[in-house]
Amino acid sequence: MAVDDILLHTEERMEKALNALHDNFASVRTGRANAMVLDRIRVDYYGVPTPINQMAGIKTPEAQLLVIEPWDKTMLKAIERAIMESDLGVTPSNDGSVIRLPFPSPTEERRRELVKQCKNFAEETRVAIRNARREANSAIEKAEKDDSLPEDEARRAENEIQKMTDKYIEDVDAIFKKKEAEVMEV
Repeated sequence: MAVDDILLHTEERMEKALNALHDNFASVRTGRANAMVLDRIRVDYYGVPTPINQMAGIKTPEAQLLVIEPWDKTMLKAIERAIMESDLGVTPSNDGSVIRLPFPSPTEERRRELVKQCKNFAEETRVAIRNARREANSAIEKAEKDDSLPEDEARRAENEIQKMTDKYIEDVDAIFKKKEAEVMEV
């Protein structure tokens, strides 16, 4: 495998890890209503587990309220049940045509738990980035042993991989700091 291919593959893996972190952070509930917290909830729609956003309109009329308006009104109870069974921690209210999800401001203790959860997501991402670095370095060492890669080029590639790793780890730290501030905001 050529050095450029190894570097490209490594950068793709690190980028995927960063995207996964964004997805995980989007699902963490802060004091504000965010339709993305519903992305992981699946509703049994005629035998098919379906995301809520594919079977209903989701609006945010206020900062702390989501309104879910199903296109098929017979699915109200199923959507309500799926939200109740999820770990969202919000009690839906059903008025017969829409479901309202009030998002109360989390307590100080709950905000600390959410920050801890975010910290775990960030650490998992750092580990994934370091694993990508380790695999890339192994591939370079293997290419060097097979005599298809000169030693100085191998060192240059390892330095490039380390710079890439440092950049992505800094990105993770910056994203985590921003999310932590958002969660702790009253």
